[in-house]
Amino acid sequence: MHIHILGICGTFMGGLAALAREAGHRVTGCDSGVYPPMSDQLRALGIDLIEGFSADQMALKPDVFVVGNVVSRARLPDGNPKFPLMEAILDQGARYTSGPQWLAENLLQGRHVLAVAGTHGKTTTTSMLAWVLDQAGLQPGFLVGGVPLNFGVSARLGQGSAFVIEADEYDTAFFDKRSKFVHYRPRTAVLNNLEFDHADIFDNLAAIERQFHHLVRTVPSQGRVVVNGLEESLTRVLTQGCWSEVRSFGSTVSDFSAEGEAHDFAVLRQGQPVARVQWALSGAHNQLNALATVAAADHLGVPAEVAAEALSSFQNVKRRMEVRGQAGGVTVYDDFAHHPTAIRTTLDGLRRRLGPVTEGSGRILAVFEPRSNTMKLGTMKAQLPWSLSSADLAFCHTGGLDWDAAEALAPLGERAHTAADIDTLVRQVAAAARPGDQVVCMSNGGFGGVHQRLLQALTTRPA
Repeated sequence: MHIHILGICGTFMGGLAALAREAGHRVTGCDSGVYPPMSDQLRALGIDLIEGFSADQMALKPDVFVVGNVVSRARLPDGNPKFPLMEAILDQGARYTSGPQWLAENLLQGRHVLAVAGTHGKTTTTSMLAWVLDQAGLQPGFLVGGVPLNFGVSARLGQGSAFVIEADEYDTAFFDKRSKFVHYRPRTAVLNNLEFDHADIFDNLAAIERQFHHLVRTVPSQGRVVVNGLEESLTRVLTQGCWSEVRSFGSTVSDFSAEGEAHDFAVLRQGQPVARVQWALSGAHNQLNALATVAAADHLGVPAEVAAEALSSFQNVKRRMEVRGQAGGVTVYDDFAHHPTAIRTTLDGLRRRLGPVTEGSGRILAVFEPRSNTMKLGTMKAQLPWSLSSADLAFCHTGGLDWDAAEALAPLGERAHTAADIDTLVRQVAAAARPGDQVVCMSNGGFGGVHQRLLQALTTRPA
């Protein structure tokens, strides 16, 4: 089969392209801004890439066009369609489908799908679960919205029956407004947590809970739903109906709980110690991710002690508190946090690891941009001071915002700084940073290469 992917350079669609190629299909694709590293990875797999969405790509005559949710029916200021290829597909009656639907129909049929859903921690938990199953000898396939450091790739077809997938609640395509995850038909569904997000497509939390209920509806009676016992929103989801075995984690009365520090803890099953995890990761959120992983792997018969041993060698995911370098005694991290709760969790975990601020060490400088659609809308701006409370200084990139970030951050007082461009932001941080500081750059985008620019500025600044 020849598939032509519209929006191929996105993390999900790029992973789908790699899986399709591994499965023996001919794959081509197009996107705007075809650039490394994704472009290099895809071309190395023999996938031809085209810049832009021109209608002349119809001449490729693929068996099916696979349409990413970056594609819309939008029009440019001059009245021309933003995606002329999509208009040609519709006009000519060509066959098209969404990425999640193509994946479900062509690669997931007959597999034991383990789907990891939740507002936070999907990428990390999916990576953990894939690694645990791999170390247990199950040779799983996986598709992750990031790059697990243990594997070095975001997708793999795998030789075993298990397939682990990051299950996103965002909508599927402009022609399919259901959440992506309803296509995957998991036998094991992990519900990590659930908060309001994606204000551009969901009106309220209840609307997202309804989509999670739709996911639960697809789990077979012999399947398992692994649910965070600390989340009231997930309790409401299960109250709407559940027809499968349920295993909970997180609370003291859950099936799986933890005892000890986040970096060194016992795994308890129904209150009894069954394994121990000792690793380099920090934060209560990662402890919960680990418990979810143990509970999901247990559904495939992986003993808790085997899962815990694998977790102890888990190396995290790129852009999850990834150290990008040190300069002038200052450590610079890259982190994907972009929701207020994720920002707070990331900074709280670092604060607990560092301990109290002392002379010459322990300060946290938070550098962030409100880049997600929800944050750009200003829906959660009131939560920002709360999310940044563990930071000693906070620096916000305000470019492209329609709301006043300085006003939103006013409760932080002199700890908060704003900058309309990256150059100003870098100068502010470099001027404030001192040896022993930890600078955490948080965004779900490239952030204008701020990490390397900061390291350069810290290297060249006067002593």
